[in-house]
Amino acid sequence: MIEIVNKFEKFVYGALMALLILVLAAALLELVWSIIKSLSNDPLFLLESHELTTVLGAFLLVLIGIELLDTIKAYFSENSIHVEIVVLLAIIAIARKVILLDPTGMSGIDFGFELIGIGVIVVGLAGGYYLIKSAGITVGAGSIEKR
Repeated sequence: MIEIVNKFEKFVYGALMALLILVLAAALLELVWSIIKSLSNDPLFLLESHELTTVLGAFLLVLIGIELLDTIKAYFSENSIHVEIVVLLAIIAIARKVILLDPTGMSGIDFGFELIGIGVIVVGLAGGYYLIKSAGITVGAGSIEKR
């Protein structure tokens, strides 16, 4: 029975990898199109602030997708979760949120609370990443191993 579950789990991870590859290919094409479109507007080869945030957001989204693919690939091949990659993925995601943050649509108090929340998340993720790197801990197949 466990063998069937393991095979099904491998199948699901394989399907997720295939679907993520399709999504990444589409996101990469969208990024290329966004860059070409933004650079071809008047004035040529200059990006306005909203175009720059759009391009950077798309770029970071592709980067997040690649890191997610790396996480799934590592689990698929090694049957282990690389905690460092997952935390790094969260840091990239929160960095994308900060870059795309638009303060014009919010009131002062809402924007302040959002900034405080983002700050707490950044400090927590940075602390967690530091602890993971300094301890050299990876989570493997059912056990915690120290490098």
